Amino acid sequence: MRPPHPLPRIRDIRISRRVLFLVLTLTGLFASGPVVADTPQTDSTHTEDRSPNPILIGTIQGAIGPVTKDYVHRVLEHATHIDAGCVIFTMDTPGGLDASMRSIIKDIFASPVPVVIFVYPSGGRAASAGALITLASHVSAMAPGTNIGAAHPVPIGQGDIEDDMREKVTNDAAAYARGIAKERGRDVEWAEKIVRESISSTAEEAESLGVTDIVAQDMEELIKRLDGRIVVIDGEDLVLTTARATRVEMAPSLRERFLALISDPNIAYLLMLLGIFGIFFELQNPGAIFPGVVGAIAILLAFFALQLLPVNLAGLALIILAIVMFLLEIKIPSGGLLTIGGVVSMLIGSIMFIDSPLPFMRVSISVIIPAVIFTALFFVFAVGMGLRAQRRKVTTGGKGIVGETGVAKSDIAEDGSAFVHGEHWNAVSDEPIPANSKIEVVGIEGMVLKVKRIDQKEV
Repeated sequence: MRPPHPLPRIRDIRISRRVLFLVLTLTGLFASGPVVADTPQTDSTHTEDRSPNPILIGTIQGAIGPVTKDYVHRVLEHATHIDAGCVIFTMDTPGGLDASMRSIIKDIFASPVPVVIFVYPSGGRAASAGALITLASHVSAMAPGTNIGAAHPVPIGQGDIEDDMREKVTNDAAAYARGIAKERGRDVEWAEKIVRESISSTAEEAESLGVTDIVAQDMEELIKRLDGRIVVIDGEDLVLTTARATRVEMAPSLRERFLALISDPNIAYLLMLLGIFGIFFELQNPGAIFPGVVGAIAILLAFFALQLLPVNLAGLALIILAIVMFLLEIKIPSGGLLTIGGVVSMLIGSIMFIDSPLPFMRVSISVIIPAVIFTALFFVFAVGMGLRAQRRKVTTGGKGIVGETGVAKSDIAEDGSAFVHGEHWNAVSDEPIPANSKIEVVGIEGMVLKVKRIDQKEV
């Protein structure tokens, strides 16, 4: 006999097969990862199968200072955190502070992630501190039309130093440069010459001397040429895999951009002047509030910037003297001599304000001249008009009516009425004044005018 219910059994068998197939499939998917990972492979096959670590891209531009130091430190920390394959810094700098440079170089030497310095774009440079930072990188690269070198130490904020001290500073910098070049296997003699003789080399010259490793037109070419290059990290060889790596750009934060902006000598100088204007205007007009707030913020920002710059106290004193002369011109009639003296004092003081032989560390003359002219006009005309206005006769309120003339509308003695300034007033007088006499207001008590007769004739 046939089974009474054949169809349900066939259906059960089909369902069981489907379940079994699904279980086997899922088991294969979960097991495939460990199996592939544990399968012995050659290095090239392993590199092709796994996605390369990302490339972190940063930028070093402008004068090197504390803000640059903090930014580079942050980028290298982030590179370690994300396990980046390498970090590429594009660089275009005239140099900067020695302390900040040494801190950056320490971070590069301590970095577990390879650091590439790319002097870019064409027309850029890695001068002074930038040259030593480039020497310290694991891989140095330059774009055509760039240059590197001129790292002779320049004392900032110390005036002229003695020959013995200058020689000590130079010897220290030369030894530092030689040590960096030797550590990275670069031309030690050239490294010393950029310090002692301030030589500078083009990208092609630097490549022929072994100072730079790669000359690349742009970032695309650089990344292609980095692929497969071997660098040494903590005594071990590491092969860079950059051809298929993703790129992560890490620009300076808003805070870092702001601090870098106000650290510019020109901006710091203008902030100081703005602070002086705001605070002075607030003192002249108590309760205005806004000028005082703006002035106080500007002064504090200027102080922050100036602590990073080599300020010449004599230059600062001349600027303050100039402002004093402008104020005296308002009160003392000098025939313009005080104004001329103030302009000369402020011009000389502004030029001396930042004590540095480096052009990028000084206040530009194109900023100084307009600032001096504006300051002179501000104090001589704007502030002068305000002070003169304060000395004018009051024309509003109770005191404003004193000195006005009018007509007695009735006999005035111990009481009476007068028509003054288009209004009817109660009036009193120390002497009898007949009606229709011309009068002058000599005082006011509440709503009663005290008047005197100024013309015996009736009008």
